[in-house]
Amino acid sequence: MRSDEVRDDTASDDEATELRDAVERSRSGAPAVGSVVRDRFTSDEIFQRIIAAADEEITSGSRELFFSALAAGFAITITFMLYVSLTASTGGDPVLSALLYPLGFIYIIIGGYQLYTENTLPPVALTLERLASVPALLRNWTVVLAGNFAGGALGALALAYGGVISPEAAAVAVSLGEKGVATAWWSLFAKAAFAGLIVAGVVWVEYAARDTISRLVVVYIAFLAIPLGGLYHSVVSFTEMVYLVLQGDLLIATGLYEFVLPVLLGNTIGGVVLVTVVNYFQTTEHRLASARFEGADRQLSVREWLFGGLAGRSYVPLIDTAELEGGDDEYRVVVPISNPRTESRLVELACTLASRKAGAVVHVVHIVQMPDRTPRGYDLDQRQRIVENSEELLADMPSVAADYDVGCETSTVVSHRSFQELFDVAERERADLVVMGWGEDRLWSNGRAERPLDELTNSLPADVLVFRDRGLDASRILVPVADNAHADLNAEVARALRETAGSEVTLLRVAPDPGGRDEARQFLEQWAAEHDLEDASIVVDDSGDVEGAIAGHFDDHTMLLVGATEQGLLSRLLTDSLHFDVVTEFDGSVVLAEAATARSLRRRIFGR
Repeated sequence: MRSDEVRDDTASDDEATELRDAVERSRSGAPAVGSVVRDRFTSDEIFQRIIAAADEEITSGSRELFFSALAAGFAITITFMLYVSLTASTGGDPVLSALLYPLGFIYIIIGGYQLYTENTLPPVALTLERLASVPALLRNWTVVLAGNFAGGALGALALAYGGVISPEAAAVAVSLGEKGVATAWWSLFAKAAFAGLIVAGVVWVEYAARDTISRLVVVYIAFLAIPLGGLYHSVVSFTEMVYLVLQGDLLIATGLYEFVLPVLLGNTIGGVVLVTVVNYFQTTEHRLASARFEGADRQLSVREWLFGGLAGRSYVPLIDTAELEGGDDEYRVVVPISNPRTESRLVELACTLASRKAGAVVHVVHIVQMPDRTPRGYDLDQRQRIVENSEELLADMPSVAADYDVGCETSTVVSHRSFQELFDVAERERADLVVMGWGEDRLWSNGRAERPLDELTNSLPADVLVFRDRGLDASRILVPVADNAHADLNAEVARALRETAGSEVTLLRVAPDPGGRDEARQFLEQWAAEHDLEDASIVVDDSGDVEGAIAGHFDDHTMLLVGATEQGLLSRLLTDSLHFDVVTEFDGSVVLAEAATARSLRRRIFGR
């Protein structure tokens, strides 16, 4: 055979291998088949698949988690109903009565619902890697457990008063509940711990399986072991307890303490011990590098891991290429953008503002929102392509900053929670100012967050400017002035634009009535002097209508600077409740300012 034929055959083999590897990748980037033996996964590969699932769970919103858990809790009612019905019809035969016990669990696991005991493994794996914080894990557990218990209670209510089960089955249901309550606390705990081991093992084996039939067999056999072994599952036990309470045979406090609590603790500890002692430590030190971009560099700090949002990040994004946090001695402007091709003027505005500060740095962050909850990007080659493409798009940003004689840094963040990442980046970078764009394709159009949006926007990590880009013509600026920190922030913007672009600034003050004109003018003159804007034109309107006054004067101006109200700015933009028609009617660019002021509890609750 000629050498060129050998090379052709080798090339064909290489291409075939590459094609096979490409096909054998799941959508999440986690392995779809094993690499050592083609129909088996290694422990590292199983762990990587679990990490992919955990990332989806830990970033799910509370509403999504709760209703998925509610469905799972109600599905457990099927298990309870079939168990008591078969027990009654088979004369209590221990094997025959348990044959359909796993059905509710099959619905839950194959259907992808959230069950507390099944939910212990994936989030714990993510937390052990310090990719999610302990508070994030506890939040996940709490929401899922609340949904499971709510669904179980609804199911018990339907069984108690819906006439679904026969009188004989109802008697068995009462007997099961009474037996559980009468069992010693320690015995319940131990039996539940073994059940927790079984369920956590099911999860591990489920991610090792390649097809639904294998998963079905594993789930059926594993959960059949619970009734046959006389073990206890927390959600089933809660359903039994609620049924007994509805029958008037038990106080709910007694049932919770003497029955549900020891079972819940046993399930939790059993599941976590299996994860920690067996599954986690049987994987190698390469498990993290294979599942996360840049490996351990992306882990939470110990403080962030223990205290979550109280100390900083509570979840590590899929990709975050930022190198260092900002120093205390430099003025930092963070510019989060979603499209580097169309948001260059946003960067120019940030550079203009930063140019007035000695040693200022503009950090442009390309935040890539994942298109859905599917945890993509775990394939390292794919992740590297995302970063390389982002770096190419950001390549012109340093030259833009150089024109303004300010330092520039760029980084890329890929996450399911683009809006919350904006806040997390600003906090990690110790930003003094955040400059972001306003529009339907901007970051808050995907306002998914781990924490409620009101909580995020009521505790800003830095001053925020929101720029509605209709051209960067700052020749004539109109600044409506109020007596608050937001107007002070607008004064800084006006001064910067005046010095860099030679802007003509007009200050507008609205008096409540004609009798307040002199007071309004005096306030404006004093305010202008305090903010180094003595050369600005002063206009007083006595109509008492702020929006109408702005509309009556903006025709002669090219840019409008508006400060936030007491109800805040970002929260109203996010909920589409900023009913300020003059902002949308103005033909020029608009800058909306919100200073990072601490709000009282009353203001956070009532908005005033």
